[in-house]
Amino acid sequence: MRILLTGAAGQLGRELKRSLACLGDVIARDRQQLDLAQADALRTAVHAAAPTVIVNAAAYTAVDKAETEPAVADAINALAPAILAEEAKRLGALLIHYSTDYVFDGSKTAPYTEDDAPNPLAAYGRSKLAGEQAIAASGARHLIFRTSWVYGLHGANFLKTMLRLGRERDELRVVDDQFGAPTWTRHLADATALILARKEVPNGLYHLAGAGETNWYGYAEAIFAEAQRSGLMNKSPVVHRIASANYPLPAPRPANSRLDCAKFRRDFDLALPDWRTGLIDCLADARF
Repeated sequence: MRILLTGAAGQLGRELKRSLACLGDVIARDRQQLDLAQADALRTAVHAAAPTVIVNAAAYTAVDKAETEPAVADAINALAPAILAEEAKRLGALLIHYSTDYVFDGSKTAPYTEDDAPNPLAAYGRSKLAGEQAIAASGARHLIFRTSWVYGLHGANFLKTMLRLGRERDELRVVDDQFGAPTWTRHLADATALILARKEVPNGLYHLAGAGETNWYGYAEAIFAEAQRSGLMNKSPVVHRIASANYPLPAPRPANSRLDCAKFRRDFDLALPDWRTGLIDCLADARF
């Protein structure tokens, strides 16, 4: 297997580089080596690599900043996946791409399925949805994994922000009216590798996130409790619940980010562990 991995220095890309190594030749490219906003360079890189599998872990994820630079978000999240899909079709390669719960508006009271109509609230979600649609329309063999609340020990994410703020402040305020499932990058990467190792891989869109659910307040409390238990923090800050209305941001967030992963479990006989398990294991890694 010859795998072209984009976004190799990102929080998911780092884990994918590790998880995919056993499957064959991994051609790992970070943003310095391959900027997905440069369409011609992207085509050239794919031609040179001649992969049998393309794993696109690169993305524009600055949700609030996307409101003021939607063209940049579109170039990376919409146009680049379209180019990768076009090149994958030309090569007969499989394209694996990661998307987001932010393609939904959060108004549904139950977890979202793959059949629910997307309705993104902000520029970031719109750009990711456009990328999904371009891949699906390309005719390329593909797997699109929508996931939620992604975190790890690398990059910028809620876990790392909470650990930093928890050491700097005695009190924090965290919203408690947005619900979803935190998803550890290693679990995503390992699931991707397990799927690629199979003789036959289906085509299509799947929801893939940590099992269970929480809100941002509950997630923050769990982070501090586990960080203190594992010796990463001497004491925890006091965390106060607040409503999203009391913490306005440039880009609105969906109140319900819960993803129904039943289709993934059925087709792959596989599921990600509970989000609490991921958090415990992730923080255990941080001790070394």
